[in-house]
Amino acid sequence: MSAVPIDSLQIGMHWFDERPGGLDRMFQALVDTLPAQGVNVRGMVAGSADVIEASGGRVQSFAGAQAQLGARLLGSRRHSRVLRAARMPDIVATHFALYAAPTAGVFRNVPKVVHFHGPWAAESYPGGGGGLSRALRVALERFVYRGATRHIVLSRAFGRLLHETYGVSEDSIRIVPGCVDVAHFDTGMTKLEARRQLGLAADRPLIFCMRRLVSRMGLEDLIDAMAIVKPLLPDVLLTIAGKGPLASQLQARIVARGLEGNVTLAGFVPDETVPLWYRAADLSVVPTVSLEGFGLTTIESLAAGTPVLVTPVGGLPEAVAPLSRDLVLPSGGCKAIGEGMADALLGRLKLPGEEACRKYARENFDRPVVAAQVAQIYREAIDVF
Repeated sequence: MSAVPIDSLQIGMHWFDERPGGLDRMFQALVDTLPAQGVNVRGMVAGSADVIEASGGRVQSFAGAQAQLGARLLGSRRHSRVLRAARMPDIVATHFALYAAPTAGVFRNVPKVVHFHGPWAAESYPGGGGGLSRALRVALERFVYRGATRHIVLSRAFGRLLHETYGVSEDSIRIVPGCVDVAHFDTGMTKLEARRQLGLAADRPLIFCMRRLVSRMGLEDLIDAMAIVKPLLPDVLLTIAGKGPLASQLQARIVARGLEGNVTLAGFVPDETVPLWYRAADLSVVPTVSLEGFGLTTIESLAAGTPVLVTPVGGLPEAVAPLSRDLVLPSGGCKAIGEGMADALLGRLKLPGEEACRKYARENFDRPVVAAQVAQIYREAIDVF
């Protein structure tokens, strides 16, 4: 007997197609896949008027993503009232504290579920500092999180953070990993075919890394690590895809290390070609130094059939260790990363093969698999409310 359908209201940040990010990718994935699990979806985000059509009519924009903060907050509250007037939801799921806070009191006597994608205040000031602004963000997050019946985190690491930093009861925390559209990343191509499409050399050892160009991603360590790999594999090529404020500094670092022929900054890579980049690579790397709750790029790589090395930070080991402990580097820093990449490319590490990578991603992180777990927690929140 199938479960009774429930109506959910999803409060997100942006629509992924307009402002790509890990939170927004997860939000869009749930909007697309929860209905098949008996969870009807209505949602609201900061975005353009095109969001409603792009989302199949499920998600509406309450303000422009670039609008003044006050306009966005007022828009969130006003639009939440419009949605309540149309139909009171069975459950409210929040993905971004800033846009959930203005809806306080609008959905009284409705259970709330928080999707904790990361500590917003800490990510806003990764090097520390922030003073009063950071303190206010933490207070706003704590206000939103403590009002929820259940809290969904991406990993045990983020569960601990949610409990220790925001005072959320451990009893209310449930772990559901990130998800990807495995079919999207499984191109069906050979490595050589993918390289040919991208105009890459057929015979060079290739490493791929897709990250925002900000300090906590560990890209400085990754570039320095290539100075260790190059003497052993002179033709090795690392491609770093992504945009961010560190672009010019990273390019200067590449030049200073004499790695212009071995490290390339590719800039923004369109979503439709990302699977080709993963497929073309012999190896991908996630060198994060802090605040990594899960790392969707790990699963994207595995779904494409390419093994991924990760630093032992946050939820990264939880994401890949069940497939192979050898995918987890012994530590962060350029030495461990460089030695790990060299060992992987030279065959000294026994890494999982293409089919093992794809099978692991499909069975554990495909969108329907994760959506079913989320739907179960929504129902649990309703039952205990």
